[in-house]
Amino acid sequence: MTNAQTYHIPVLRTESIDGLNIRPNGVYADVTFGGGGHSQEIVRRLGEGGRLFGFDQDSDAMNNLLTSDAGWLANDPRFVFIRSNFRYISNWMRYYGVSGLDGIMADLGVSSHHLDEESRGFSLRFEAPLDMRMNKNAATTAADIVNLYSESQLADIFYLYGELKNARRIASAIVRRRGISPILTTGNLQESVTGLFHKEREKKDMARLFQALRIEVNQEMRALGDLLKSSVELLKPGGRLVVITYHSLEDRLVKNLIRSGNIEGKVTQDFYGRTQVPLEAVNTKVILPSEEEIAANPRSRSAKLRIAKKK
Repeated sequence: MTNAQTYHIPVLRTESIDGLNIRPNGVYADVTFGGGGHSQEIVRRLGEGGRLFGFDQDSDAMNNLLTSDAGWLANDPRFVFIRSNFRYISNWMRYYGVSGLDGIMADLGVSSHHLDEESRGFSLRFEAPLDMRMNKNAATTAADIVNLYSESQLADIFYLYGELKNARRIASAIVRRRGISPILTTGNLQESVTGLFHKEREKKDMARLFQALRIEVNQEMRALGDLLKSSVELLKPGGRLVVITYHSLEDRLVKNLIRSGNIEGKVTQDFYGRTQVPLEAVNTKVILPSEEEIAANPRSRSAKLRIAKKK
């Protein structure tokens, strides 16, 4: 039996679960179930009337639930696993007859499992098929993108999602390389952009390139936008939104939502000039992992925790 924490090590677990301010009979959603580390702690704090819906689009997460130390959740009447992208949370809550939630928890980014599973193609560390799909049933892989997208499309992705200043040069190099032979593996991709990154930033910028492709493959920014919009509608008054982000693109959307009530960051006013902001920040200063947590779990190094509550 595998341990849930070896599948995915939960980041800022105590801080994020405390941030949910769990009511024993409340209804909650953990929209990034992963290895169940956060979900287990939520359910432990629920009473008999409480409920938790755990979302994950990856079939590996569902299989792990049944074979790991988190398996007790599958037999707990307070817990429901939903194999779906979290962008559809409103549809699923309607399906289960839930009109409002007391809290929504999201640990964004790529999981420990995805990085450690060689065949998934998420990591620079392994020679693997260029896949990067979080949902293995999805149609488009990273190989499809690098081999079929136009040079301008690739440049836009690398600039917007990887924040790479030399995005056009990278896209041009990839198009030249695929003209010789298809780019099918993580190694092929790294070889195609050799020499385009400064030595001192090579590893970091290569990781940004992989990040950009992963975001495009999984439509992560669109999915996050849908989740955040739904959260405003689903949360009950006093309900909590708890989000852990790992890069500036995610964090910007969450900050915008808390500050303005929408992901664009546009503050609106009613007829009387009053601002229409449905959420308020619980932590005015972003919560960061401790040095001890970073040492134990390097993935947490870039994590930022933001907590808001519905007015």
